[in-house]
Amino acid sequence: MAEGTIGVAGERSAYAKGSGSGPAFLRASAFPRGSVTVRGTGPDALSNLVAVLELAADGQVRCSSATRRPLAATVRLVEDVLVAGDYYDRRDEGEPIAAFAWPMLLQAGGLAALARGDGSAVPQGDSIPPAPPGRPPRRGMAGRVLELTPRGEVVLARPSYQALGALWERWLRSVSQDEFSRIEAVRGQRRTGTLTAPGRRRAAVADGLAALVPGAWVEVDALFAVLRAQPAPLVVAASPLTRWRLHLGDPRHGSLGPAGATAWNVLEGRYALCALFEYAATLGVVDVAYTAARRARDDYRELWGADGYDSLSRYDGLAAIRVNELGAAILHEPGTLPALGLPEPRRDPG
Repeated sequence: MAEGTIGVAGERSAYAKGSGSGPAFLRASAFPRGSVTVRGTGPDALSNLVAVLELAADGQVRCSSATRRPLAATVRLVEDVLVAGDYYDRRDEGEPIAAFAWPMLLQAGGLAALARGDGSAVPQGDSIPPAPPGRPPRRGMAGRVLELTPRGEVVLARPSYQALGALWERWLRSVSQDEFSRIEAVRGQRRTGTLTAPGRRRAAVADGLAALVPGAWVEVDALFAVLRAQPAPLVVAASPLTRWRLHLGDPRHGSLGPAGATAWNVLEGRYALCALFEYAATLGVVDVAYTAARRARDDYRELWGADGYDSLSRYDGLAAIRVNELGAAILHEPGTLPALGLPEPRRDPG
C-alpha cells in the first residue's frame, strides 16, 4: 500500500513520502492545517477488485433491492477486505467511500448482479433467462444478494489490469446510478428533468483527467478550471431554470438559482469530487492527497443555510490528484495495460 501522512504548516512545500512514483510536491496552501494523507491507488486497485469479487462469490455482498446500494453491514465487510482499508477510518467518524463504491462498480460493470432467487444473477439491462436446471434457489435472498455474473466469474478466475480498464469504461457508460445523489446536502435533485445525464457528467470528468499531464500533481481547484473551460464542460443542472429547484436547507431561501459562480462549486465541484474520489481513485486511475472533510473547503459559506454544514460532502477533503501510470494507460492507451508490470494479486489456489 502506497500511502503517507504529512503535516502541513505555514507556506512551505509539502513533501509526501510513499506516494508511488517519485516525490509529491504540493503547495501547503492547498490544504487546511493538519495532517495530509497521500495514497497511491494503482497497485491496490486490482487486489481490491479481487477481494470484493470473492466476497460476492461467497454471497456476502448485499444491496437494497430498491436502490442497489450496499447495505451498511456489507460496507463494513468490504472495508475490512480492502488492502489499505477505506480512505477514512470509520472509527474516527469517517464515512465510507471506496467501500461503498466497489459494490456499485461490480453492478455497473456487469460483474455482479442482484440474485433472482434461483441462484442466478442477471446484469443490469439484460433480459432474464430461464433458471438453469439443478441449481437450488436462495430463499429470501432474491433482490438483495449480489451474485457473480459469467463476466465476473471470468475476471475472478483471471484477474488483470485490463479488467480494471474495462470496468472504468463500463462505469462511464452506466445508466443505473447517479453519483450526485451522494451529495445529500443538495436538495431537490430527485425531480425529473432537473439534472443532466450522469453519463454526460462522467465523460466530462474523464475528459478533464485525460487533459492532465500524467505523473503531475494537480490541485482539485485547478482541475475545476479545466472542467469549466473544456469543449464539453461539466454541467450538473439541466438548465439555468432547473438550477433554481436545487437548494441547501429551505427550498425558497436556499435556492442555488441566484448563487452565480458559487453554485458551480456546490453542484459541478461536488460532483467532480465524488467522481474522482469515490470512483476514479478507487479504480486506481488517480492517486489522491486529502485531509479530513470537515472544514476543508469554504467555497459555499456565503450561501443561505450553509451555516449548518461543517462540509457539503464526504469528499470535501480531497485536495489534489495525480493521474498515475495505471490511469494514464486506462485514459490514453488501454492496449498497454498488459505490459505495465504492476503487481498481480496473489490468489489462494484452494
